Amino acid sequence: MTAASPTATGPVRRAAGPAVLRRRPALAKLLLLAIVAAVVAPLLHATWPGTAWPDALTVDLTGPLGRVNDWIIGHRDSHPLFLYFFGHISNAVVLSVRGVYLVLLALGWPGVAGIAALVAWRVAGLRLALVAGLSFVVSGLLGMWVPTMQTLALMVVAVLASVLFGALLGLAAGLSDRTYRALRPVLDTMQVLPAFAYLLPVVLIFGIGVPGAVLATVVYAAPPMARLTALGLRGADKGVMEAVTSLGATGTQRLLTGRLPLARKELLLGLNQTIMMALSMAVIASVIGAGGLGDRVYQALSAVDVGAALAAGIPIVLLAVVLDRTTEAAGRRIGTEPTGPAALRGPRGWGVAAGLAVLVTVVGRLADSRIWPDGAVVPIAEPVNAAKDWMVDHLYTGVPVVGGTADWAAHFTTWVLNPLRSGLQGLPWWSVLLIVAALAWSIGTWRTALTAVLAMAAIGVLGVWDLSMDTLSQVVAAVAVTLVLGFGIAVAAARSERLERLLRPLLDVFQTMPQFVYLIPVVALFGVGRAPAAAAAVVYALPAVVRITTQGLRGVDAGAMESARSMGATRGQQLRQVQLPLARPALLLAVNQGVVLVLAVVIIGGLVGSGALGYEVVFGLAQGDLATGLVAGVAIVCLGLVLDRVTQPTTRRQRKES
Repeated sequence: MTAASPTATGPVRRAAGPAVLRRRPALAKLLLLAIVAAVVAPLLHATWPGTAWPDALTVDLTGPLGRVNDWIIGHRDSHPLFLYFFGHISNAVVLSVRGVYLVLLALGWPGVAGIAALVAWRVAGLRLALVAGLSFVVSGLLGMWVPTMQTLALMVVAVLASVLFGALLGLAAGLSDRTYRALRPVLDTMQVLPAFAYLLPVVLIFGIGVPGAVLATVVYAAPPMARLTALGLRGADKGVMEAVTSLGATGTQRLLTGRLPLARKELLLGLNQTIMMALSMAVIASVIGAGGLGDRVYQALSAVDVGAALAAGIPIVLLAVVLDRTTEAAGRRIGTEPTGPAALRGPRGWGVAAGLAVLVTVVGRLADSRIWPDGAVVPIAEPVNAAKDWMVDHLYTGVPVVGGTADWAAHFTTWVLNPLRSGLQGLPWWSVLLIVAALAWSIGTWRTALTAVLAMAAIGVLGVWDLSMDTLSQVVAAVAVTLVLGFGIAVAAARSERLERLLRPLLDVFQTMPQFVYLIPVVALFGVGRAPAAAAAVVYALPAVVRITTQGLRGVDAGAMESARSMGATRGQQLRQVQLPLARPALLLAVNQGVVLVLAVVIIGGLVGSGALGYEVVFGLAQGDLATGLVAGVAIVCLGLVLDRVTQPTTRRQRKES
């Protein structure tokens, strides 16, 4: 019996290692990667010693890109491609935006405010109608009526083009599996790229001005419409579609009478997302000559004029809130009775609303109210700048015990950002590639890891390795702060219904504000530099992290929670051992969204002194050095891909479905 015991247990012990690896595939992947690293790393270090990306593996694109830029500039007025294709597109965009702008001016401020209020009343009720009308009135009071109309005109053209382009792509993807599989990775990639990455390619072709701004906005805002259109068409109820088919409907009839009506909510959600992204991009596109409110903010931030920036930022926020709430209400009320007075309900409601809008417009024209009167402007720039100067004198530094905001920014830079930057730039380049591969492969497939590694290597090949590590250090620091704050707030909100109700409207407003607007308060509080850019990124990404995490924790199976409570688990044990493990998909999604949103604002932080890749893009746009700007833009794209792949779990099943 004694001699037989080792024989009986021997095979079990020999299989224990492989069994553990089978139960933990991530551990097996990391073990395999460690073996490969042990062989490859010494060879790479011997061939290219040092920590920085080797010059032998760098490709200087400054010369070729400069020649391409010179050729485009020299042939814009003569080459057939520009004369008969890009030129016609540019002219059509300019004429469309100017036409919409003239119509808005012709309506006058009473007409625009009245139409906005009537549409909101018809769709969402009296409260939103008052908000919509007052929002445009506030824009006039702040002296921003003309810039608001310029931004609105650009947005109308960009949104119409984005909806048309995105709906056509979504229609193709919704009706064809092959097209869906081909478009899905493209749309995934486009939705994680920072907005700045879209500016340089259109500037290269269309130059500085409205056409480039509109087309950059279209490319940035179309993917949500395409994705949600495809989702709605592919998710149509099979029973309804079978019934429609059994009645002998043709393919077109099935689409028009079956799929599209069933996908109305997704289509309106796509419209909502397209409008919000178009507004965000239209504001950012002021860097390339979009004009309007974004240009006022950009010029004010360049001069560190917080008062002027706030005067332009308030109408942007109000416009975002009105557009978001109106389209959201339209989608939420599908299949329900319209709100508002009886005259605005039913099929004739829009006709009555249009008649009232015409009446308001005519009255406004008779009163000669096309443009907001100068005498009715309330200047806030001087008081705000005076308040900012008081803050500089009293809150920036020297505050007893807590220090000042400038001290906080300096400490964050010295104790967090600088060590992170030095650490990342001091790592051997091949070790960074290995870390990227390990992170991406541990939560995804080998294709995910390969994509991330190639994108990271491309950054080195472009010759901007150190700049990218600087940007990455800011992203890592801001993401860490975002996750600590976001998870803490989300845990409290998941436990308290009252806190969740208090946070909901605040999160709603913060999630509708364009990225550009977040730079205004941080410049007022912290000045310029890397720390203010990181602070703006934290504030921008925090609402998404809080909301996703709260929903994940609240969505944990009630039976599991009841079982834990019945076994005497404390609230801390319930959180650590039940809620967090079961909410893991939501937590990973929160991390992914936090990383993507932080990167977007860190790049825009180049406008307020964050340096690194964001500054290179701003410098290239401002100085006309498109070679520098394009290289930095491509590096931003690659960094966005890397960060998305190392934080987005991908299973083999998901890969097959895509």
